[in-house]
Amino acid sequence: MTDHTTTHAADEDVRNRDIKIYVNGDIVHRDEAKVSVYDAGFMLGDGIWEGMRLYNGTWAFFDEHMDRFFNSCKAISLDVGMDRAGIADALRRTAEANDMHEDVHCRLMLTRGIKDKPFQHPSLSTTGPTLVIIMEHSKPMDRLQSKGIRLASVPQVRGLPHSQDPKLNSHSKLNCIIACLQAEAAGADEALMLDPHGFVNTTNACNFFIVRRGEVWTSTGDYCMNGVTRQKVIDLCHENGIPMREKNFSLYEAYGADEAFLTGTFGAQTPVAEIDGKAIGTGARPVTKRIQALYKELIKQHTA
Repeated sequence: MTDHTTTHAADEDVRNRDIKIYVNGDIVHRDEAKVSVYDAGFMLGDGIWEGMRLYNGTWAFFDEHMDRFFNSCKAISLDVGMDRAGIADALRRTAEANDMHEDVHCRLMLTRGIKDKPFQHPSLSTTGPTLVIIMEHSKPMDRLQSKGIRLASVPQVRGLPHSQDPKLNSHSKLNCIIACLQAEAAGADEALMLDPHGFVNTTNACNFFIVRRGEVWTSTGDYCMNGVTRQKVIDLCHENGIPMREKNFSLYEAYGADEAFLTGTFGAQTPVAEIDGKAIGTGARPVTKRIQALYKELIKQHTA
């Protein structure tokens, strides 16, 4: 079997065996954390989630994550049931219950709640939303920085906004899961997905950047999730004199890149080693390393 890794690969931490999970106001051992089989999230993927990272006791870029979370919930008429202060308090309670302060990844999940009958219509969810918070001790594997991720371009594409808008961080991730399966079948770690016009867009899990002749390129953003880390990298480039372009580009240009990397809340910036079996760059990655250093400093400033 081919050895696969992912951008979310982390060293095992035995503390995660006894984490406590927030479920609608209760904080219970992971073995006791239960959601009904009638829950709209389980039954239909009807929900919105947000990934966040805890540094030095502070949630990095909390406001930006909440902007995306509340905007997504509004877009699908999902009542959060609390304001940002309520979410912040739920996060605080969960972190305290787990004695977590650093190297923590959080998955905040909200669904439309328990349904009266096992059918699609949103009006059948009558109990109010279900809010779940999972926090784990989680640190990206160091070897990802030296080894890099192997990508394969796949048939599955990022959809049009009027089908299922990729900007929605929804529980319905089947499109991306199919892409990931296609990449694994091709012997890669993750999928490089194109947009409906055939231009390079994102991977199945992260946003995608290339470096060509000193310029950093990423997609236009029309068909990708509006990643918080993606935007921070774009801003850091503009603020620090690194040429940055949001543009359409093809696989031809990606294959010829000097460097490539992925962005995401968990891994920050993860180098790409190859695309469709073609090695990317020489491994020195000077622009990627500079961006990583700038991002680490930004995190330090934000969470000091």
